[in-house]
Amino acid sequence: MTSVPLAERLRPATLDAVIGQQHVLGPGKPLRVAFDSGQPHSMILWGPPGVGKTTLARLMAQGFDAEFMALSAVLSGVKDIREAVERAQVLQANGRKTILFVDEVHRFNKSQQDAFLPHVESGLFTFIGATTENPSFEVNGALLSRAALYVLKSLDETDLSTLITRALALDGVAMLVTDEARASLVTSADGDGRKLLNNIEIVLRAAAQKKQDTIDSELLKESLGDALRRFDKGGDAFYDQISALHKSVRGSNPDGALYWLVRMFDGGADPRYLARRLIRMAAEDIGLADPRALRLALDAAETYERLGSPEGELALAEATVYLACAAKSNAVYKAYNAARAFIAKDKSRPVPEHLRNAPTKLMKELGYGKLYRYAHDEPDAYAAGETYLPEGMAEPGWYQPTPRGLEGKIADKLAFLRAADAQAAKK
Repeated sequence: MTSVPLAERLRPATLDAVIGQQHVLGPGKPLRVAFDSGQPHSMILWGPPGVGKTTLARLMAQGFDAEFMALSAVLSGVKDIREAVERAQVLQANGRKTILFVDEVHRFNKSQQDAFLPHVESGLFTFIGATTENPSFEVNGALLSRAALYVLKSLDETDLSTLITRALALDGVAMLVTDEARASLVTSADGDGRKLLNNIEIVLRAAAQKKQDTIDSELLKESLGDALRRFDKGGDAFYDQISALHKSVRGSNPDGALYWLVRMFDGGADPRYLARRLIRMAAEDIGLADPRALRLALDAAETYERLGSPEGELALAEATVYLACAAKSNAVYKAYNAARAFIAKDKSRPVPEHLRNAPTKLMKELGYGKLYRYAHDEPDAYAAGETYLPEGMAEPGWYQPTPRGLEGKIADKLAFLRAADAQAAKK
């Protein structure tokens, strides 16, 4: 077997050989038009790992007869950027165009990203940045505004199956693959072509050692083991799944919530992180409509700490289903945000004297605590008409309870108390 990785040997040599991304590479689509125009332009390629970002950059250099230079933001620094600029200047002086490809461009800090700007503007090189992270958050606005953004997608099952067929036919090896094993390989890749090819390479080595001419499920288990699981502990896909879990709970869909929870377990997400998110959901989306939800989420987190995996994960699943089925209210969440926004803009108001504590004689002489009405001494344990806000501040009405769950009863109680306030005001 050759020492060159399978993924490199299978790298497409032409645009038509690229698998997937037809939404940007198909006839009349943006990237295809860019290739056909003969005029290169700076761009950001945003997509998950193993979908062809580096391949497209190389093909662009080939298609435009330009020098291809590559930097990795993980390994490179300002010195490497400076050397790339100097080399591009030499090439330009000799009448040759340059395409500078920066992999994982989001790993460069602001000053490093800014170093590309003048050269992109002057046309010294065509800049192509690749990122797995949302460029809106990770790429400088100035650089992003000077580059076209192309969003690449994970490879689908058909794309991955085609890739398997190509890989097994590459060296003329008479290697068969069962339907079950093919499906397992496709699933394990989770849309990542590079991961698929790496897995296939491992399996082919194992098959060669066993002198086996068929890839079956048993061979996959022996050679790949945990690699058959779909790990995705970071990046946009991870946070997209968290978003889907949160929205499923908020939308009162227990099956959807369980699906995303288990998907994240299967992907290797830290159950403690998921427990924290469940606690947040209980406070944000359920609130006082069912105060038990927060306690149950906390109990599930504690249970996981005691039991660990996999036993403790059941407690998190129980909490997830309960949260999804519970009555929903974001009234406290909205009230809290409204209060924060008000405080951030408002002046610093003094505490009214009747609400101040008076532990010393001097404080009492200054009127601290004077005229304060002790609620427990009032009818219904409520001092009707009393004020608890700074002087001159109107009642903001931030908390507006919903009619759902326990919060419906809270709404009834507050309505009763407000009516008592109105009656006291008349007196």
